[in-house]
Amino acid sequence: MRSSDLEELERLFPYIREYQVLASRHGIGDIFQDNGGKLLQVLLITGLTCLVGREGNDAADADGNEYELKSVNLALTRSYSTHHHLNPTILKKYRDVAGWYFAVYRGIELQVIYRMAPALLEPYFTKWEEQWHSSGGKDINNPKIPIKFVAEHGTIVYQAEGGSGQVERIARDVAETDKESS
Repeated sequence: MRSSDLEELERLFPYIREYQVLASRHGIGDIFQDNGGKLLQVLLITGLTCLVGREGNDAADADGNEYELKSVNLALTRSYSTHHHLNPTILKKYRDVAGWYFAVYRGIELQVIYRMAPALLEPYFTKWEEQWHSSGGKDINNPKIPIKFVAEHGTIVYQAEGGSGQVERIARDVAETDKESS
C-alpha cells in the first residue's frame, strides 16, 4: 500500500511542479503555503494580480486598485479568518481597499466567489475597533467573518458548474451548521 501511494505521488509530481511554475509566474512562491494553490485560482478567475509580500493587501487590478482576498474550506470551518494581530492600522487597510473577494471551497473544489465593498463589512470593523480600544489597545487574534454574512451581503462574481444549486446548498449547509452549534 505505502509503495503504491509513493509511486502515485511520484507519477503526479511533475504536474504539481507545472502548477508551481504557473503559480510562480503570478507571484506565488509555494502552492502549498498560505493557500497558494487556491490563491492562484482566485487570481486567474478574477483577473487580479498578486501583490508580493506578507504585509499589505493581497491583490490589485489593472488600474492599481487593491483588494483583500479570503478563502474558506467548508469541510473545515464556516467563517473567514482575518488577521492574527488585528488593530486600527490593519482596520484602516481593510477599509481602504477597493473591495474584498471571498472564495468558498469544498475541499479543493472552488464553489463560489463573492465580492464585497468594504462599507458592507463596516459592522465588523466597528465592533473590532471598539473591542481593541476597550481592551486597552490589545491586538485582536484573528476575528472571523461568517460565510453566512458574506453570502447574504456579497455579490457573486464566480460560480462553479452546477449553478445556483451549489450556492443554495452552501447557504443551506451553513444554516444547518449554525442551528447545530446553537
